[in-house]
Amino acid sequence: MRITFAPWGETLAEVADAARRAEAAGAEAVWVPELHRSATVAAAALAAATERARVGTGIALAFTRSPMTTALEALDLDELSGGRFVLGLGTGVQRLNEDWHNVPFGKPVRHMRETVRDVRRFWASCTTGEPIDLPGEEEPMRIRGYQRPFGVHRTDIPVYIAAMGPAMTRLAGAIGDGWIGHELCSPRYLAERVLPELEAGIAGAEGRRREDVDVVVSACCSVAGDRATALRRVSGLVGFYASVRTYADFFAFHGLAEQQQAVVAAFRNGTGAEHLAETVSTEMIDALTVAGGRDDVAARIAGYAGLADSVKLSPPTHGLTAAETRAAQDELLALLPDLTGSAS
Repeated sequence: MRITFAPWGETLAEVADAARRAEAAGAEAVWVPELHRSATVAAAALAAATERARVGTGIALAFTRSPMTTALEALDLDELSGGRFVLGLGTGVQRLNEDWHNVPFGKPVRHMRETVRDVRRFWASCTTGEPIDLPGEEEPMRIRGYQRPFGVHRTDIPVYIAAMGPAMTRLAGAIGDGWIGHELCSPRYLAERVLPELEAGIAGAEGRRREDVDVVVSACCSVAGDRATALRRVSGLVGFYASVRTYADFFAFHGLAEQQQAVVAAFRNGTGAEHLAETVSTEMIDALTVAGGRDDVAARIAGYAGLADSVKLSPPTHGLTAAETRAAQDELLALLPDLTGSAS
């Protein structure tokens, strides 16, 4: 199982430095999200800061750029990284797309399918000038007379699809080079809910095999010598997602429906998002995150072996000061050599 890392930083320079440290500690890939920064700009910073690790968007929003812009940025990032780039795409939620970015959400599974199709077709055609005429309900693409006037490092850049629901997970199995999981994903949820849908998608696509899809489970990871500190650091993340009714099935699967409802009730009664950590139980944290001392955390991460191909570790951020997040990241980075077997 490969160990990968999602670095944090108050500045791009700090994000790049954390990625450099993760690579030195043996991380096979480094990932950047998209919300408070542009994923592609941050990925460029990481590509320049690293030498061996793959650099992925984990994730870039799939619908807020045109497929052609997404394809071009991916080509540039692959060139900049010397062929180490991974294009991770996710839908985001409807409100984010339509209210924040003023782009149509449509039918997200169909929209994602057409977006990935367009991006791959553009890569295949951009060096030859071959016309593109792709119909679609969400992302039709028609291009005439375009030919990239300089070299392309790869026309088969890996495309990973982020998914939590069954339909998108099946799509990742059918067309993706990888699947990227949500920050909250227990080994049991991965085994019982995710992998069956992923394998159904693979089985329904001609010529696909399980080994064609890199299963990347995401784990918010809090390491501290004091267990109470480790749990406190990650409680804000659990509180944030517990306050969202969309995740009701996820919490119910883990036997946490009543506890989630308590968080929702507190939120509705005026508890600010920054204080939701106070409503989260130790049981919720233990079930959904990786938190504790070094040995405990290493054992919890090992629990994904045999299920995931890669694990994407990230430090906690929700409800924490920059200094607290920095301390949590430093402790996680210090653990990486033990997980990767690196001597660095």
